[in-house]
Amino acid sequence: MLRRWTAAVAAVTLLGTLAACGSDDSAGGEPDGLTMGFAQVGAESGWRTANTKSVQEAAQRAGVELKFSDAQQKQENQIKAIRSYVQQRVDVIAFSPVVETGWETVLLEAQRADIPVILTDRAIDSEDDSLYETFLGSDFVAEGRKAGEWLLQETEGEDSVAVVELEGTTGAAPAIDRHTGFTEAIAGSGVEIIASQTGDFTRSGGKQVMEAFLKAHDDIDVVYAHNDDMGLGAIEAIEAAGLTPGEDIKIITVDAVRDGMQALADGKINFIVECNPLLGDQLMDLAERVVAGEEVPKRVVVEETTFTQEEARQALPDRQY
Repeated sequence: MLRRWTAAVAAVTLLGTLAACGSDDSAGGEPDGLTMGFAQVGAESGWRTANTKSVQEAAQRAGVELKFSDAQQKQENQIKAIRSYVQQRVDVIAFSPVVETGWETVLLEAQRADIPVILTDRAIDSEDDSLYETFLGSDFVAEGRKAGEWLLQETEGEDSVAVVELEGTTGAAPAIDRHTGFTEAIAGSGVEIIASQTGDFTRSGGKQVMEAFLKAHDDIDVVYAHNDDMGLGAIEAIEAAGLTPGEDIKIITVDAVRDGMQALADGKINFIVECNPLLGDQLMDLAERVVAGEEVPKRVVVEETTFTQEEARQALPDRQY
């Protein structure tokens, strides 16, 4: 079976609240004839908002007519949107899959209509890699590994470290892969995940799950959150319990959106692994090449880094998201 990190490309567009499926809007500008249908996951986090804005603005610059739907984190809504784009005969379809599996039927429909598909941000798990042209996004396994490696360095010499994990949406590529990378990094060490539960990539979800963790465990040393928003929710729960985030309980997150970076600079988060949402320009370039019949790489990985407290302070003034 194909590894998830060799999947295809997808895309994102338009900020704001739009209908769950089939809602269209133009990104503005003067279209050059290329029309893209994009099925976004939703607006569950600051990262997703920045990702959507990046695609919208890149479409404007490229003169691409952008049709957009917000799936509200439901796979059935994305499938309806993709079918709508097939019926509208768009030039290219891009989407960020809510979950990894269950896409073969609708992507075959796009393939039979000769409409290329690009995956962006998240991959699919399918044995048939002809269903998409390329996948543009982060290496989520590497992100999880970076988080685990930092924690090992930070806790070197300690016999045991108790970690609670705030997972992303169940079945989503980043949730699966960030867990995989982290557990690979800590294997054979004294670092142990004592509890793991989905917070659905939302701040409210992170807070609720962390509240439950704090009631069930009195020995939590570290929170590993699959995104900044859940980590920020965990901070609220930790403070409400009379503890100091970043000191009594260390916090590691993934994304590096502005709110997360500010919390890192303030010492409430201890380490952030970047997941770059600004994929718009690369997506438009890939879309134009695919529609023109050019060969493109099957996997395009976004360059990313990590941040400590001091690095966050230095980066914040020029942060774009």
